[in-house]
Amino acid sequence: MSDLKITGLHKHYGTYHAVKGIDLEVPSGEFTVLVGPSGCGKSTLLRTIAGLEEASAGTVEIGGKDVTWARPRDRDIAMVFQNYALYPYLNVYENIAFGLRARRVASAEVDRRVKRAADMLGISQLLERFPRELSGGQRQRVAIGRAIVRDALLFLFDEPLSNLDAQLRDDMRIEIKRLHQELGRTMIYVTHDQIEAMTLADRIALLRDGKIEQLGTPLDLFERPATRFVAGFLGSPKMNFLPATIEAGQVALRDGTRLTLPPGRSAPDGQAVLGLRPQHIAKAGASAAPGHVQTQSIIELVQPTGSRVQVSMPLGGISITAEFAAHEVTMPGEQVRIDIDMTRAVLIDPQTDKVI
Repeated sequence: MSDLKITGLHKHYGTYHAVKGIDLEVPSGEFTVLVGPSGCGKSTLLRTIAGLEEASAGTVEIGGKDVTWARPRDRDIAMVFQNYALYPYLNVYENIAFGLRARRVASAEVDRRVKRAADMLGISQLLERFPRELSGGQRQRVAIGRAIVRDALLFLFDEPLSNLDAQLRDDMRIEIKRLHQELGRTMIYVTHDQIEAMTLADRIALLRDGKIEQLGTPLDLFERPATRFVAGFLGSPKMNFLPATIEAGQVALRDGTRLTLPPGRSAPDGQAVLGLRPQHIAKAGASAAPGHVQTQSIIELVQPTGSRVQVSMPLGGISITAEFAAHEVTMPGEQVRIDIDMTRAVLIDPQTDKVI
């Protein structure tokens, strides 16, 4: 049993309130990602779970045991840091084995666990090398290996991939996802990268200003955001936000464009913000599907990304981003008819920033 339960957790640094009454339960075996912008409190929350920061109020339970005031070494956790934290004078084998030797684990068991971890991470051929002889990705694998040999109740990751280049980040995300599937242990992972959050998590806790803005599966947060902040944070390219007025089942934009809400979708008349994801704006076909609306625009900017192209164009008096298939776009200045999937549109109350 390796579940995590946080109740009413606060963390103050003098007058600065970093974590503001967080409640969070993570079932045994789940991979939960804490994500949010810099300064939102996600790393402070993780460090408080680990015991590296002392809680100002509230409780932390791991495996049903209250560890709020327990020392880090008594919490049965393993942690992977952003900066690897390897011992430069120890080779890879001894870096991985260090924690086990400190706990006086038998040599045969140390050897078994180190070699198993090295096999899982594909670094068996590096066991005799020293950290200075390794690449950044190899060092991070060693740091992860040192954690998984612990066989801990809870694994904590504090932005472990932020120092790697894009290709290595992709490779290491796959390794971490695979490790979770093989180990089946509870993992809490901190990142500011929403792509990491979406690809790794069973559930995402999106933090803002020391509080959890929304908690749910990646698809829940992507398709059913609770607030404008959630809608804008997740998704790449980012969601487009257009000032609008709702009038008798239609969304009226500032330039006079009117978009009809799909059947069964109702919203009170008045001021609103219309949220449209670039993926839900396509080059129009011969006719609109049910719940879709077509209108005219002009291409301003084209940004190829491979199989897709990000296109900037005006709608509702502002520039928006759409995402077309690569072969569908020619040059800036092209007149284009676009198809908007209004069944996927998000309507937001501009006074509360909550999704209607």
